[in-house]
Amino acid sequence: MPTRQLTPVAERLVGDIRAALRGDPRPHGGTQAAARRGDPRAWGAPAGDGDAPDRGGIPVPRSPHDPSAAPARITRALAGYLFDDTLLGPEHRVPDPDPTAYRQHVLHVEDDGSFSLVALVWLPGQATCVHDHVSWCVVGTYLGEEEETSYRLDRGHLVPVRTTRTPRGAASFLVPPGDIHTVRNASDALAISLHVYGADIGVLGTSVRRRYDLPIRSA
Repeated sequence: MPTRQLTPVAERLVGDIRAALRGDPRPHGGTQAAARRGDPRAWGAPAGDGDAPDRGGIPVPRSPHDPSAAPARITRALAGYLFDDTLLGPEHRVPDPDPTAYRQHVLHVEDDGSFSLVALVWLPGQATCVHDHVSWCVVGTYLGEEEETSYRLDRGHLVPVRTTRTPRGAASFLVPPGDIHTVRNASDALAISLHVYGADIGVLGTSVRRRYDLPIRSA
C-alpha cells in the first residue's frame, strides 16, 4: 500500500529503510544530503563490529541475528533525514484538532507488509495512552520536542523507569518485550515524529498491541 503523495526525499527514505531492513547498514540520500550541506547533526556511521554506539549514538548489535539489528540500522537511516525540511509535504503536517488525540498519517506500507512509515503530528498537550507494540518500532523527532516515559510492570502496577525528552534529530528504537511507554507533546508548539514499524499499519490501523490502564506506583 505505497502512498502516492510522498515527497522525493520521503521516497529516498523509504528506499533507505528497505535497504537497512535487508542488511545494508549505510543510509543514502538523507545522510549524504546533510553531509553536503555541512550539517554536523547528520548521523549514520557505518556499522562496527561491536556493541558500542557509533558516532550517531545508536548501538550496533554484534550479531545480524539479534532482533535489534534491523531496527538499529533503520534508526541510523532515519536519523539522516530528520533535519530535512522537505521530507514531509503540508498534507502530512496536519494535526488533529481534538485535544485528546494526535494525528497519524500513514506515509508508506511496504507491499509485503514488512514495514510501515508513519508521521505522528501532536498539538501541545496531546499524548498516547500507556501501551506496548505489535512489533519493533523506530522513532525520530522531526519537529519540536516530545517526552517519553517508559514503564515496567510490577504486581499489577506500572512503575516509571525513565522520562526522556527527545528534541528534533533524536532517533531511537524499541523491541518488544519491555517496550511499555507513553509519549506526549509537553511543549507549547507543534511536534512531529517519524515512526517505522515492522508491521502492516495499513491493515492493523495502529501499532498498539495492548493498552495498560493500571495504577502507577513510584519506583
